[in-house]
Amino acid sequence: MPKKSAARPGPAQLSQGAGEALRARLIREVADDLAVDALPRDRAGKPPFDEAARLREAGLPALLTPPGPDGRGTDWRTACAVVREIAAADGSIGELLGRHYALSWSARFFAAPERADRLERRAVAEQWLWGGSTDLPGAGPAAEPGLALTPAGGGYLLDGRAALAAGVQVSDRLVLGGVDTATGDWLMVCLDPERPGVTADAAHDRLGQRLTGAGTLTFDGVPVLVDEVLGTVPRDEHSVPPYATLAPLALRLALVHVALGTAEGALAEARDADRAAPGRLPGTPPDDDAYGDAYADRTGGDPYLLLAYGELVTAAHTAAVVVESATEALARGLAAGGGFGVDERAEIAVRVAAAEAVTGRASMRITTRVLELTGGAADSLGLDRFWRNARVLTARAAPAHRLRDIGDHYLNGTHPPLTLRA
Repeated sequence: MPKKSAARPGPAQLSQGAGEALRARLIREVADDLAVDALPRDRAGKPPFDEAARLREAGLPALLTPPGPDGRGTDWRTACAVVREIAAADGSIGELLGRHYALSWSARFFAAPERADRLERRAVAEQWLWGGSTDLPGAGPAAEPGLALTPAGGGYLLDGRAALAAGVQVSDRLVLGGVDTATGDWLMVCLDPERPGVTADAAHDRLGQRLTGAGTLTFDGVPVLVDEVLGTVPRDEHSVPPYATLAPLALRLALVHVALGTAEGALAEARDADRAAPGRLPGTPPDDDAYGDAYADRTGGDPYLLLAYGELVTAAHTAAVVVESATEALARGLAAGGGFGVDERAEIAVRVAAAEAVTGRASMRITTRVLELTGGAADSLGLDRFWRNARVLTARAAPAHRLRDIGDHYLNGTHPPLTLRA
């Protein structure tokens, strides 16, 4: 169960002008809370009902929404830092929050400003946890019309299946794209998953990211009101407004921060284990030498150990610099609203692709190497969960594809495709 704290402010206080120091303390509390039982929760692999309750108790769904004129929400840079810190403690919940924040921008990407403002105010007031996908037409498997919206009674009926990487059983609202069967248009909708006709099937025995709430949603004649249609996306990617094309980029970059946080969390736990060598690991009583043998020949002055950590820390720092560059670029694009063109969008896409490629390689290298550095203690510490989480995260974004797009843009001036999936 989540820790209780009488001094912890509610979501209204968080989302309306909480000071930076207070926000930082609250995020640290949540991260520490998640880190305490991260290993047993990962091994249990249950749907994240308890974790979602912890996030709501701390007010994070309300905090991690787009910034508004009334002081609500959080800017892109700050939100990514929060996601990264949470991911260092628990990569699955970091992904759940990262996807939530990126998806909470959906109304701004696809709907009229007035509609977006009303939706965001309600989301903050009711602490919605967002789930779904912002895949645009032509995004790999999403190009197949898996979801169909059939006009009926002044609205639509939604049918089909959607496989989601997070939030299937804990989301309060879903953002989904589907085909209007009458016109062939691609519609983005906002839907309550509790509506009759929606069936959720959780994914079991995942390799990693076991607590994101991944699974499949089946829709059988689910009514969708006209007011729940956020907007129409042109099927020709060259006709999509540049601002709307930031939707999949935002989701991809949020996941980059999750991967980087996962690598940093693995590195920190490995460091703590090695600092405790050779006598005992953190948390073992002074006379417990069960793990002492694994570290019997190691000291803090081992030059090879120092070299290994130096290389891994440098890899993490290098990835962080590339990620921050992409974060700044996307933050500028979000702040510009519709005031930028396809060339600016292409530059943002290239930076996001670079962040994915560099972070993907760094996270796999770091999480693999820490298993070697901690030797036999890796199993007892559960450090394998970092490797498994990083493997699942990076498998979604093939570095070769990202690097090819970067090279094509640099050499030939071509624009990266809009439809790479997150």
